[in-house]
Amino acid sequence: MRFHIVNLPNTQTTKYYQPCAYTQKNRRFATMMTRLGHEVFLYGGEENDAECTEFVTIVTKDEQAEWFGGNDPYAEPLNLSWDQHAPHWLTSNERAITEIAKRKQDRDFIGVLGGCCQKPIADTFPELMTVEFGIGYSGVFANYRVFESYAWMHSVYGSQSTVPGVMSARGRFYDAVIPNYYEVEDFPFSAEKDDYFLYVGRLVEAKGIQIAIDTCRRLGVKLVVAGAGTVPRPEDAEYVGVVDHVRRGELMSRARGVFVPSLYLEPFGGVHAEAMLCGTPVITTDWGVFTETVQQGVHGFRCRDLREFCDAVDAVDKLDYQGIRDYAIAKFSTDVIGPQYEAYFERLESLWGEGWYAA
Repeated sequence: MRFHIVNLPNTQTTKYYQPCAYTQKNRRFATMMTRLGHEVFLYGGEENDAECTEFVTIVTKDEQAEWFGGNDPYAEPLNLSWDQHAPHWLTSNERAITEIAKRKQDRDFIGVLGGCCQKPIADTFPELMTVEFGIGYSGVFANYRVFESYAWMHSVYGSQSTVPGVMSARGRFYDAVIPNYYEVEDFPFSAEKDDYFLYVGRLVEAKGIQIAIDTCRRLGVKLVVAGAGTVPRPEDAEYVGVVDHVRRGELMSRARGVFVPSLYLEPFGGVHAEAMLCGTPVITTDWGVFTETVQQGVHGFRCRDLREFCDAVDAVDKLDYQGIRDYAIAKFSTDVIGPQYEAYFERLESLWGEGWYAA
């Protein structure tokens, strides 16, 4: 199979750009599918460390600096406008279209993760199949879609239903759910834990940072915080800033537990998968993806009030760290997820034949 994967215009497809989950999905997808023997053409900024058949630069660092004020996610990770008429989308889409046109063949796939902002690419090549292959966002447009969780797929289905009634929303046979995927070597395991809890993520209300603070303050335990933003009260936590993937793995592997208490319906919440890959229990809210990925009292705890969060902190040391890691590898590693994507795209390939009726 052949894939054209178009990255977002504000990052490079390198491990450095960890704050952008979708850049990392593009980078890992290219490597994963290339290693499985498929052809992958990856379009993006000037730097790339993903494995692929060909890497094609469609935006320069100078342009990124002009559009985003330096384009460093560690300095300003939220610098991407989702206005589809913004110069960065118009330019990157136009160039992606030009470069794909030079390389496309019949029955190629186009993969995008920019939602409606990248719809012009799909519109230009109706003869190819455009797939949004890792949806954890709104603004979904493609005919073929892979969601990061069933929770998010059902949320999108419900939000797009225009006919009132309990049974009005319809499923789509050529959608799928495939979880996010990770390179296991980036996540060290430690059976020995240090005496602290960890919060990693944007320091915003919606991510539940205050829950982590309130819980640790109530119990008098140490909280380490990593991410972009400001801790409301510096005395409530040890703030270590935004960390690279190496330091992230170190912090996760040595923590007693990792808080991921998102207040919204979390489509995936990569931090909790990364923590489990390190063999570290997670403490989450009880909705969204967590209901699918966190078995209560086995991989961590899903909580609904402060007492339950406090009880979780007291109980995490009793969990099986190696069992948590083994589960996460079996669920989220690129070695496991790659064949799931192959099976999905083979299903789509049948649409060039008899489709539903192929046997």
